[in-house]
Amino acid sequence: MVTSGGTATAPVAQAAELTYRTTVFARVPSPGHPAYTHVGRNGRVYAGTYVAGDRQRSRVFEWRRDGTLLRSWTVPGQRLDADHGVQVATETRDGKLVLLETSTRGLLTLDVRTGRFERIATFPAGAVPNYATWGPTHLFVTDYANGVVYRVHPNGRVRPFFRSPALQGVASFGTTGIVYRRHHHDFLITQQTVADGSTLPTNGALYSLPIRQGRPGQLRRLWTSLPTDLPDGFGVGRSGRIYVATAGLTNQLVRLSPTGRELDRFPGTPLSGGANGSPIPFDTPCSATFLGTRVLVANQAALSGDASHMAILAVEVGERGMMPWLPRRARLAGRR
Repeated sequence: MVTSGGTATAPVAQAAELTYRTTVFARVPSPGHPAYTHVGRNGRVYAGTYVAGDRQRSRVFEWRRDGTLLRSWTVPGQRLDADHGVQVATETRDGKLVLLETSTRGLLTLDVRTGRFERIATFPAGAVPNYATWGPTHLFVTDYANGVVYRVHPNGRVRPFFRSPALQGVASFGTTGIVYRRHHHDFLITQQTVADGSTLPTNGALYSLPIRQGRPGQLRRLWTSLPTDLPDGFGVGRSGRIYVATAGLTNQLVRLSPTGRELDRFPGTPLSGGANGSPIPFDTPCSATFLGTRVLVANQAALSGDASHMAILAVEVGERGMMPWLPRRARLAGRR
């Protein structure tokens, strides 16, 4: 059951108190198509190449905080005859990157000190692992294709944690970002399209899913997007405000209150991704990750396929982000 929260309106304001000044943090080399940018606790910035659409293996890139490219790693074991991509989703307590790989439905870790990949888990047939967050003790992963949130145990065992018709998307546009809010004891979850009849199927949503004593509560809708927004990855500021990248035709960054009220959009007019003031327009902006007072937005350029748009853009938002929750036992080890 889903209870409704705030609904989308026309852009409320142009955020007069914000500049939203946008610069190019880094261009993403071939095979391109970044979808999420992870800021590690070591101060480095990471992104994978996601659904490359060709027979090149996916890569994981590492940058300094100033956008200088340092290293890259090529992902092993992919099926190059299928859609293949890798998302740098989060990290473990011992500093390994947690990767989600689409062609093998795999969860891997990458030790950036040694360059060693380790396969931790495989998701069920038909799953498309998309985003991940650490919860109170376990790792949780969204499934873009099946309306499921999985819980991954430290030994790699995968179990469905939550299912809902509200997480069933239209035409394969399903469940995307997930962030655990420790002080609220809930997960924030974005849904690109909603097929349960509670709103127009072209609208997306932001949900809150409480978790109590390791069990999910009632899913509650905080915000309903505009048609064709396709809400994707998002970041949460220390103020509690939520910054959502819309990967659909609108090509915007949407700022919400902690309760889901829409505050403003940047650029102010949908379909105007080129009005962001940067040399590179928003082109399928897929995520919003805090780095200082800037939000890093990964341009996947999924529709245009324009390699010159495949970049990470930095948008000044005037506040610092909430550090992603990382429990003390945030470790993963594959089954022996």
